[in-house]
Amino acid sequence: MTRNQILKPLVWLVCLYWLLRLVQQGLTGHLGANPVERITHRTGQAALVLLLVGLAITPLRRWTRMLWLVQYRRLIGLFAFFYASLHLLTYLVLDQSFDLFRMAHDVAKRPFILIGTLAWLILLPLALTSTQAAIRRLGKRWTTLHRFVYLAAAFGCWHFFWSVKKDKDEPLQYVAVLVVLLASRLVLKYWPPQTRTQAAD
Repeated sequence: MTRNQILKPLVWLVCLYWLLRLVQQGLTGHLGANPVERITHRTGQAALVLLLVGLAITPLRRWTRMLWLVQYRRLIGLFAFFYASLHLLTYLVLDQSFDLFRMAHDVAKRPFILIGTLAWLILLPLALTSTQAAIRRLGKRWTTLHRFVYLAAAFGCWHFFWSVKKDKDEPLQYVAVLVVLLASRLVLKYWPPQTRTQAAD
């Protein structure tokens, strides 16, 4: 059995954990006093965690020279978009019942919703161009386009930070991870040429 045959199912299981947990809690009546709020938080948490994990793969791959890590980046990124879509749909359907007037009033009162929506809109073209055909068709433009994932992650962290009224510890942890990842990207970019070449081998 190859490494991929072992790791790929594990990656799927880890990525599906939040969804399976929500289904289990729903079936057993353990979603709490406010199920919509629980679903909203868990799907948003999953999207942000997986987005940051996906961003961490490149520096980990270069520093550890475990080049095989990159083959799971697209899968993790698509799961991040999946949970971000569930997060948005939970708000639109379960929370607001597609009431446009109510949503406009809510966004005016809670602008962090707009920031979260912008993060989703950035992720949308990235998800749509994640196929091999899109990579071939876009060429170098694909790399430029997919760098916007950092902006999506920044908006996601901003959305989470702004949505929390009192205890900011959890959103600040995500912000700290994103800052480290952005710093890692700068380090990799300006690393001495000989070291960078060795890390890319």
